[in-house]
Amino acid sequence: MKITTIIGARPQFIKAGTVSRELLKFPDVQENIIHTGQHYDENMSDIFFEEMEIPKPAFHLGVGGTSQGDMTGRMIQEIEKILVQRRPDYVMLYGDTNSTMAGAIAASKLHIKIIHIESGLRSFNMKMPEEVNRIITDRLSYMLFCPTDSAIANLKAEGVENWCNNFMQSGDVMQDGAFFYREKSKKPEIPISDGGFILTTIHRAENTDERSKLEDLLRGINEIAANNEVVFPIHPRTKSRIDEFSIDVSENITFIDPVGYLNSVWLLSNCKAVLTDSGGMQKEAFFFEKPCITLREETEWVELLEEGVNILVGSSSEKLRKAFDNINDIEKRKFDQSIYGNGLASQVIVSKILSDYHNDTS
Repeated sequence: MKITTIIGARPQFIKAGTVSRELLKFPDVQENIIHTGQHYDENMSDIFFEEMEIPKPAFHLGVGGTSQGDMTGRMIQEIEKILVQRRPDYVMLYGDTNSTMAGAIAASKLHIKIIHIESGLRSFNMKMPEEVNRIITDRLSYMLFCPTDSAIANLKAEGVENWCNNFMQSGDVMQDGAFFYREKSKKPEIPISDGGFILTTIHRAENTDERSKLEDLLRGINEIAANNEVVFPIHPRTKSRIDEFSIDVSENITFIDPVGYLNSVWLLSNCKAVLTDSGGMQKEAFFFEKPCITLREETEWVELLEEGVNILVGSSSEKLRKAFDNINDIEKRKFDQSIYGNGLASQVIVSKILSDYHNDTS
C-alpha cells in the first residue's frame, strides 16, 4: 500500500508524525511525505526530525511566501507532478492549510483517494482562509476522520451522506502527539519559573494588523502582568506591529523568541493558564489540563467551550480581565480527555485505512 502525505507547516509535521509512527508498524505500507514549504521554518533541520522522531520529507517543494492564489496554484502544479509519478493508493491530508486544499484538488483530479484527518471542523467564519480550505477538502475527500462528535454533527448538517460513506469519529491525533512528547519536553534556556506563569501567544492577522485591537489586547495583558509572570513567545508579525504602532508593553512580560515544539510542550505543562489566539494551542492547553482564554470571537473547538475550560474574549481587554479573574473556577473543571479519544486516534485511523485497502484489493 502506498500513501503520499502532504503537509506544509510545522504543526502538521507533529500530527503526521504521530500517524507515521503507527504506519511504520506495518512493513507492507510505504509512506512518502511531501513538504510544500508553505511555512518556512528555519528550526526544521535534520535535528528537528530526529528529536521529534518524524520521518523526513521525500519531497520539498519550497512553495511559500507569495499570495494565496499564486501559492495554491503552484502547489497544485508541483503536487500533481509527484502524484503522477508515484501513483499512491491514498493521499493523506491534515487540517486546513493551503497545502491541504492544494493536495485535495490535485489528488481529486487524478482520482486518487483522499484521506482528510481533522475533518468536519467549522468556525463558521468564511473570512478565515482556513474555513474555505476545510470545506473544500472535506467535500473532495474519500475518507473523513473527525476529531470530535461536534465535527461529525457539522458534516451531517452539510449532507455528508450524499458524498461520502467513510466518515467517523477517530479522536484527535494532536492529543496522541501531546501525550507522546510530554516525557520528551525541554525547558527553554531562559529564566522562567517551573510553574505559575501565564503562557501567552498572539499571531492572527485579525488581532495584530489593526492597531486598536492589538492595543486593547495588550492593555489587558499588561494589567494581568502587574501581578502575574507572563511568558510571551512572540511571533515576528506581532513584534513588528507592536514596534510599528509604538504600543507600550509591561516590563513584567517576558518576551521570548518562538520556541520549538518540545519547548512548547514544557511551557504548556508548567504554566498556570494559557492566553492565545491559536487554534492548536487551545486544544493543547486542554490536553495538559490548563485553563484557556481564547483571544478570538469564535473557535472550532466548541466542545471546550461547552466543558467550561475555554473562554472566548475576542480582542476586548475588559472581557480578558473578567475571564482571568475567574481562572480559578476554570481550574476546578473536569478535563475529560475522552472527548478527543484518550490518545488512541492514530491507531483508529491506521486500522481503518488498512481495512479499506484490504477490502478494496481482496
